[in-house]
Amino acid sequence: MKKLKSIMLGLTLLLVCGAVKANPIPSNENLTATHAINTYVDAITRGKLGGLNEVLDQSVKFSMLRGTKVLSFDKKQMMEFFKGDKNVEQACTTSTEVVESNADVKVVKVAMKFDGFTRSNYVTVANTGDGWKITNVYSVFK
Repeated sequence: MKKLKSIMLGLTLLLVCGAVKANPIPSNENLTATHAINTYVDAITRGKLGGLNEVLDQSVKFSMLRGTKVLSFDKKQMMEFFKGDKNVEQACTTSTEVVESNADVKVVKVAMKFDGFTRSNYVTVANTGDGWKITNVYSVFK
């Protein structure tokens, strides 16, 4: 009987230690389309970068129409740019409008109105299976 108690105690201790040491399962419940857009808006308008890396898809593409030239950037280049503007509040009024939406993809227009011009960002958010992630951002200045 003493041996059985020792074995049971040892197994219980092993299970408890294993459960405590287990890595948490990542949660996708926060990776909604609304969360992705809000995180992006916080980054470009307020320099708040918390969670931005998680809502950007690995293959995200950023494009900007400057006059007649289209400039393209990848995730790494844009994260470096955002880090340079960390905690910088833009002097603009920002609004969002859903342009297109279905179960798999949403296109949201994020308008940033400055004195003298407006930057319109067309943000594509896709349901990637790992949550909703930003896959494309196209910016136009007028």
